[in-house]
Amino acid sequence: ALAALALASAACRAREEARAPLRVGVVFDIGGRGDRGFNDGAAEGAQRAASGGGVQVQFAPEGATGLAAMRQMATAGNQLIITVGFLSSHDATLAAREFPGAHFAVIDYALPVDEQGRTMLPPPNLAGLNFREEEGSFVVGALAGLTTRTRQVGFVGGMRSPLIARFEAGYAAGVQRTCPSCAVQVRYAGDTPAGFRDVPAGRRLATGLYDAGADIVFQAAGETGLGVLQAARDAGKLAIGVDVDQGAMAPGHVLTSMLKRIDVAVEDAIRREREGRFRSGVRSYGLAEGGIGYVFDARNAPLIPPPVHTRVEVLRAAIAAGLVTVPTTR
Repeated sequence: ALAALALASAACRAREEARAPLRVGVVFDIGGRGDRGFNDGAAEGAQRAASGGGVQVQFAPEGATGLAAMRQMATAGNQLIITVGFLSSHDATLAAREFPGAHFAVIDYALPVDEQGRTMLPPPNLAGLNFREEEGSFVVGALAGLTTRTRQVGFVGGMRSPLIARFEAGYAAGVQRTCPSCAVQVRYAGDTPAGFRDVPAGRRLATGLYDAGADIVFQAAGETGLGVLQAARDAGKLAIGVDVDQGAMAPGHVLTSMLKRIDVAVEDAIRREREGRFRSGVRSYGLAEGGIGYVFDARNAPLIPPPVHTRVEVLRAAIAAGLVTVPTTR
């Protein structure tokens, strides 16, 4: 009788655990939620996952970042903790070691180094969710090369880093593919994380590019990129947004936006956790996986002639099929 009672009790606990929602914590990058870009994409993916039921999402409070915020999420009982941005890689590695019972997923994971300069390998409870940004950048670069009238285009990056260098490389390669005689002028806002949150600098850099002859500027600069969109509107020129559809921020002046579907990666990570399919290591999202794309809709279609859209689509499909290899460095 005692054995039967124990079995019944265990079965009851199993049913309760099955019904209990998956608890997910999200720690944002510089700029925080409401940046109309990178962080908002992560929030959207988490909210979409939660809307289907069975998932409870906790967002880190405004200003809460780094190791302290990750510890807070872990001690609060979150089973999956998603951190946004390559700058969180080091702290997420430390947190994952400290809380081996939780799983961690890092958007734009980059191998961190310790105080002695040694590479810190990811622990078995940490997954990197990375993107092939160069693919989408190539597509919007090809579009810029086909639509520029001055044969001069620009690029504004946030912090100089291997990540943003991939955007630059893909963009320049795409421009050269469709306009070999075009010049690509490049500016960066800085060499530190502050380069991602300097709107005046973005406006100043883009204005300088427009004044120098560029008629299209692609920005991969976080919050700083909002200044680029402002400059495009002020100058009556075109900009290319990033991460999410930024067309509404400068109507009529955003040629397209390179979509980095962080929402897709976050939703996928939560689904895998719910299904017991968490895997450590790095997972890559590109055009083929639907993790990268570009905007073409009723709002920006008047800026893109049908033959141009057709040629860009051919290139997009070729990259997705592996027929065109996009460089990650210039």
